[in-house]
Amino acid sequence: MYPDKKEAERLLTEAGKCNPGKWVSHSMTVAHCAERIAYYAGMDPDKAYVLGLLHDIGRKFGVSYLKHVYDGYTYMMSLGYDDAARICLTHSFNDNNIEAYVGKFDTSEEETKLIREKLKEVTQDDYDRLIQLCDSIGGAEGVMDIIDRMSDVKNRYGSYDQNKWDTNLKLKDYFEEKMGKDLYVAVDKDNYTPQYIKI
Repeated sequence: MYPDKKEAERLLTEAGKCNPGKWVSHSMTVAHCAERIAYYAGMDPDKAYVLGLLHDIGRKFGVSYLKHVYDGYTYMMSLGYDDAARICLTHSFNDNNIEAYVGKFDTSEEETKLIREKLKEVTQDDYDRLIQLCDSIGGAEGVMDIIDRMSDVKNRYGSYDQNKWDTNLKLKDYFEEKMGKDLYVAVDKDNYTPQYIKI
């Protein structure tokens, strides 16, 4: 219930034209990291890549905060990509707690209610956790140290939920154990730079 790599790249390219910004190259970095970690962790690298590429696709519809979660979820559901829709929902909530969201609540009451209700229905798996980890190391210019990346987000938004911070560090440990490899080595941190997708 997710598109193939070519279609996912087309969707991101189209979205980037609708709302250009650093979020596009950030999404490429997240996809790269997810693909590499999945490979070493015995998961499906293609699925991980696609889910990473589309996790922020709700930003297609303009500059937003919590609303990009709602927009991404409803957009992917409208295309029949339930797995991608789920990641649009869960990537910002590693304990399914909407109150831990880092950023403004710019959704309507109805939109917020939908996010709350859908989060209650989800039992997160390793793909949800993987994209959350990759989101916490994926910079617009390349792979970042997890502490540096979370500090950057904290500086931009003014706060960062402590439980979310701690959970991301636990996810790093979890996937390193699963891979039997250092996270930054696995994702080629020192050499990777997001490249414009050619469709």
